[in-house]
Amino acid sequence: MRFDIVAIGEPMVEFNQTTAGEPGYLQGFGGDTSNMIIAAARSGARAGYLTRLGDDSFGQSFMELWRSEGIDTQAVKIDSSAHTGVYFVHHDASGHHFSYLRAGSAASRMTPDDVPAGLLAASAIVHASGISMAISASACDTVLEAFATARSAGSTVAFDSNLRLKLWPMPRARALIAAAVSLSDLFFPSLEDAAALSGQDDPETIIKWCHALGAKVVFLKLGPKGVIVSDGVRREHISGHQVATLDATGAGDCFCGAALARIAAGDSIWDAARYANAAAALACTGFGAVAPLPRGDQVRTLLSGSRA
Repeated sequence: MRFDIVAIGEPMVEFNQTTAGEPGYLQGFGGDTSNMIIAAARSGARAGYLTRLGDDSFGQSFMELWRSEGIDTQAVKIDSSAHTGVYFVHHDASGHHFSYLRAGSAASRMTPDDVPAGLLAASAIVHASGISMAISASACDTVLEAFATARSAGSTVAFDSNLRLKLWPMPRARALIAAAVSLSDLFFPSLEDAAALSGQDDPETIIKWCHALGAKVVFLKLGPKGVIVSDGVRREHISGHQVATLDATGAGDCFCGAALARIAAGDSIWDAARYANAAAALACTGFGAVAPLPRGDQVRTLLSGSRA
């Protein structure tokens, strides 16, 4: 395989509030699958990305970012008639909140014709998310086409639910997320997403629901409480790490990217989850979705301290 992971989705320029209640923002980068693929690359994965960018300075900055991270951009198209998406992160006592300027973004104009079958066939893992599907009908079709192409080529398919009901209504989200999970080998829902989608609140029942949809392996993300991993026979709860949290933006994306990087490297799903748990904790210790994404040596240092 030429690539360990190829991801599909929408990159977005981020403006993250540095002090709650004050109009000061730190400019960075976001977009769930872009965060994920950068996290994977920083953990050693050979990575590629599939999207559309606007022909603007934000789009150019993303190309420079991905190339600096060693991420292949041959499947990135520049759309001269659309813009690169933007979002703002606001903080208060209840956590972080998002405001988006993404309607009509270049990424939302992806179509199945953008899917490079040869690139996906050359990747061990192909990844997308619920957001990748929710930004437009054509983007949704693009993800499902990519997953079907990847399965036909023998690649592993990974899917993160990332439910955003501001982007699509629940009935459509349920139906199309279920369709994506049925094509997936590895499913990464958060507890909140899975509870909303399944109508259940018990983690054990939720995991059974995930497997019933067709997922072979489930990583049920529990936030600070860690993750429950299930292969349909064995289940293991892996506890989270205590860190000085500044901003949890992108932590779930980091978990997914770190886990996939380690799976591509040959780790078991259990060891990959332990590594990813530590990576996601470290991702909460700085501002922004990308800047605090850790590298492998940082993750291994935290794991070594935890074992000690």
